[in-house]
Amino acid sequence: MPTALRCKCPRCGEGTLFKNLLEVRPACEKCGLDLTKVDVGDGAVVPVIMVLGAIIVILAFWVEFKYEPPLYVHAILWVAVTTPLAIFLMRVTKAALVIQQYRHRSSEMGL
Repeated sequence: MPTALRCKCPRCGEGTLFKNLLEVRPACEKCGLDLTKVDVGDGAVVPVIMVLGAIIVILAFWVEFKYEPPLYVHAILWVAVTTPLAIFLMRVTKAALVIQQYRHRSSEMGL
């Protein structure tokens, strides 16, 4: 789990796993692990959308009934809260799936 939170290589734990926001590197820059065969698909996106979406909707209802702010406050607040949280959670979830694939399906990754 610490490796997934830091989004590091599943083999060495030092190299960065992503080359940009959500795209996995072709290989680890430290140990050279080939990551081109990693296939997590949308497995990281669906749980994040479902769980984070439910939490944000519950919080939006709570804020609406507790404070009754104008609609523009909701528009600004929930976009500002949801976007960074969704990106962070997708990165961590995708890293965890890559690590699990490395540990349990290493033959599919060419190891």
